Amino acid sequence: MATLRFDTRVIHDASPPDAATGAVSPPIYLTSTFAQIAPNRNRGWVYSRSANPTRAQLEAVLARLEGGATGLAFSSGLGALTTLLDAFPAQASVVAGDELYGGTYRLLEHRRRQGGLRPVYADMTDLASVRRAVATSSPALVFIETPTNPLLHIADVKAIARIGHSTGAVVVVDNTFASPALQRPIEYGADVVLHSTTKYLGGHSDIIGGALIAARPKTGEQLTWLQNALGAVPSPMDCFLVLRGIRTLAIRMQRHNENAMAVARFLHGAPKVSRVYYPGLGDHPQHGLARRQMDGYGGMVSFDLKGGARAARRFLGATKLFTLAESLGGVESLAEHPASMTHASVPASVREARGIGAGLVRLSCGIEGTDDLVADVRAALRSS
Repeated sequence: MATLRFDTRVIHDASPPDAATGAVSPPIYLTSTFAQIAPNRNRGWVYSRSANPTRAQLEAVLARLEGGATGLAFSSGLGALTTLLDAFPAQASVVAGDELYGGTYRLLEHRRRQGGLRPVYADMTDLASVRRAVATSSPALVFIETPTNPLLHIADVKAIARIGHSTGAVVVVDNTFASPALQRPIEYGADVVLHSTTKYLGGHSDIIGGALIAARPKTGEQLTWLQNALGAVPSPMDCFLVLRGIRTLAIRMQRHNENAMAVARFLHGAPKVSRVYYPGLGDHPQHGLARRQMDGYGGMVSFDLKGGARAARRFLGATKLFTLAESLGGVESLAEHPASMTHASVPASVREARGIGAGLVRLSCGIEGTDDLVADVRAALRSS
């Protein structure tokens, strides 16, 4: 059979009929332990922290969708990141993007204060900056977000992977904002891909989860050992819900893309908006790179309001369809204020240096009617 399209694979990879019963939805193995045939003789399953059949199905699907050798599921995106960081020795350097999700930045700085990893921050949109950081710190790990949270900058994964590999670094890409529907970093040379499966992969704002996908079996073996040793694993029910979400990932991402593009275009011409951040707009600084590297521009839109914090509060208080809440990637539209919500743990001086100002609003465009979302943004702007 010819290679199947992604939108076919997400359905048939995520839920092949159960071999034992023919069930078209995967079984949920809600068990902590498994009966053994004899001491040290088992049927492949021993204890659900180490492995569970529902989790194993999710992990295999994640690996196939990202084009990796090994998929690993975790209880949260930060649980996945914590496990990943434990793979590196104390005092190892990490070159990371200078614009990161607030929880990622908080964890890296915590490791620094504890005498562990030594993070060095670089502008991942500037390859000269990346080269300098790698040359001066000889990192064990290069960590990329693309698109970034919350300003939606795009990093050249292929070029940065080449730079990182030149000194032996492991290159990791947080692919949460794009999902494998729009971007598969392993194809561009990444060694590990990270996800918060809470977001687009789950897609319904009803689970917390994370994932790591290793490009090579050796890396996968190391991370599998750490997954079991540290134990930050998801429940079988949460694994089932992510598998359910993956089945509609392709069609949802299509609608997220359409809605975000429409909202971004409207905001681009709005008098009260000073700047719009969306890689699908022609004036986005990495628009050309996004076209080459991604299969769509995603469902996230950020913008600066001319009235600053006061205007942002008024806007967020006036939306009807965009619910004021953290997180993203669900079927419903969400809006948030990065400076006081998702990035509040980042020092104000650091936020301001990176362009995360008091007037910045971040939107997660859901799959509602496009005209309804644009109308909601239009009405809320009148109050800002």
